[in-house]
Amino acid sequence: MYSCLSRGLRTKGRLCPGYVSSQSPLWNVDPCTHRRPERCLHLRTSAGNLWQPLAHILSGQAKQLPLAAYLMSTSVHRRRLPSAFPVLDEALQPIHNDVFEANLRNSQACQERYIEYMEKVKKGGGENAVKRHTQRNKKMLVTDRLRMLFDDGYYFELSPFAGMGLPYGDIPSAGCLTGIGKINGLWCVFIANDATVSGGTAYPITVKKQLRAQDVAIQNRLPCVYLVDSGGAFLPLQSEIFPDKNQGGRTFYNEAIMSAMKIPQVSVVCGSCTAGGAYIPTMAEETVMVHRIGTIFLGGPPLVKAATGEEVSPENLGGATLHAEVSGCVDHFASVEKEAYETTRNIISTLNFELPEEDEAGVEEPLHSVEELMGLAPRDYEHSLEVKLILSRLTDGSKFQEFKARYGTTLVTGFARISRHQVGIVASNGALTHNASLKGSHFVQLCDQRDIPLIFLQNTVPMPELTLSQNQAETNANRLKAQGSMMSAVACASVPKITIVIGGCHGAESYAMCGRSFDPNFLFLWPNARVSLVAPGHSAALAQDEEDVEKINKRLEKESSAFFSSGRLWDDGVILPQDTRKVLSDCLKIIKQQEYQLSKEKIRTPLLRM
Repeated sequence: MYSCLSRGLRTKGRLCPGYVSSQSPLWNVDPCTHRRPERCLHLRTSAGNLWQPLAHILSGQAKQLPLAAYLMSTSVHRRRLPSAFPVLDEALQPIHNDVFEANLRNSQACQERYIEYMEKVKKGGGENAVKRHTQRNKKMLVTDRLRMLFDDGYYFELSPFAGMGLPYGDIPSAGCLTGIGKINGLWCVFIANDATVSGGTAYPITVKKQLRAQDVAIQNRLPCVYLVDSGGAFLPLQSEIFPDKNQGGRTFYNEAIMSAMKIPQVSVVCGSCTAGGAYIPTMAEETVMVHRIGTIFLGGPPLVKAATGEEVSPENLGGATLHAEVSGCVDHFASVEKEAYETTRNIISTLNFELPEEDEAGVEEPLHSVEELMGLAPRDYEHSLEVKLILSRLTDGSKFQEFKARYGTTLVTGFARISRHQVGIVASNGALTHNASLKGSHFVQLCDQRDIPLIFLQNTVPMPELTLSQNQAETNANRLKAQGSMMSAVACASVPKITIVIGGCHGAESYAMCGRSFDPNFLFLWPNARVSLVAPGHSAALAQDEEDVEKINKRLEKESSAFFSSGRLWDDGVILPQDTRKVLSDCLKIIKQQEYQLSKEKIRTPLLRM
């Protein structure tokens, strides 16, 4: 079918040879006499004919109608096909009770640990640091800043446990908060330094967290807001911060690349920007600076005095007045912090996005309570229940259109909707066998062909199956080949991918299920999740004697924890099972937003300052 009439008129569509412009307000619609008359009709004026497809105009007899009315009658209003997916009837049965109760007890213990960690990171650098920040330095806490910046004070934080349990100590939230929130209805990534943690000093984990936030902005084409209050790098660990490709300098490289990609960036200087931190606001497209508390300089007053003997105040050396009136490094002067965040919201309003009207009405909730997911989160692999029990508590109306239901049953694949977003789901339901891998490869390519986002629910086997016979060797070889095919399909799929580790994340099967190294748009863990090469208690084949086995298992028990993983930024955060549907819904909305940017086609050089 060719383009519609209105598009043809706008884009100089295909014309019949006899067509000449006409002043007539009326158009006659006649059947076409070309080779394929069923595909097009003539629009005839007194001067000639415009050739366009109008198969949806019904009869073969000529009709007259005003051009404006005709165009209005042929306009297309986009809507999704109605969901005809079957309902998953997955109510809990008495046979599930023992496993459900064991899982529930484990999930409650994990949730208590989650709450304990969350309370710890919310304290920032501690009570004394908070007092010094708010009373002596007259600054707002980073959480208060974010509440003033975002609509309704709501934001979706990424990796809140990053920096906990590191060899060089606990760094709450890695010294900076990152995440995504709405400003005037537009989802924006934020990177906000927490100056109560070592005065905003950047540790290696801080740099890693900032780079991950920029990756999220690049991958999903999200505007980025920097709230800068940084004291520069932590010098004792400079070798892990400065020299390598994915360390400190990569932040500034990403800023330039994002600007070239037409991803908007706004910076708010609400504290010190010393040394490397000074480049963040100067490379952003627009910068707001707060009077008296914001400063930008490579070397502060102590360094000036040591080098020249001159005493100078921070305000005179690099304050808001200087940079707004003399250097031109900043674009907006704010007398107080509140004004700075109002100005930032106004800047975001100037971005060239055309957002659709939000309509949450009519979204079908699952038929089963999401609270039951606490008892479906497996304590270990042996306590895994049928994964469809989980799906029926995540999808709209508990509906799911399964793909290849009778083939490779240890992998469940199919289509569903989450908050009316159509998705393809790939869910572990046992070992990733040869047939399951081929099925997964087929389904991933199908979703890529149809531009449908993919959601992976990962719960892989504790360790690979051992090769103890020739038949087993052949089986494993075929399995490896099929898993390699699925890995290729996942790696090459261009659609958005979201991974939730609902149980185990072990070995090569985790790669095929879109683990961290396969670059999903987002990856989250449930608190019960385990991330390791092999699961605790399954290392006997890797050690020589019982003493080594015990040592390895003890280490695996500690290092496979979801909180150990999140502390090192191997994921985008730990989420509670009952919050999974809300998180998936937000992520799908965030991913979709790039479709509404009106100025993304042309690649131009970065915006350079004076």
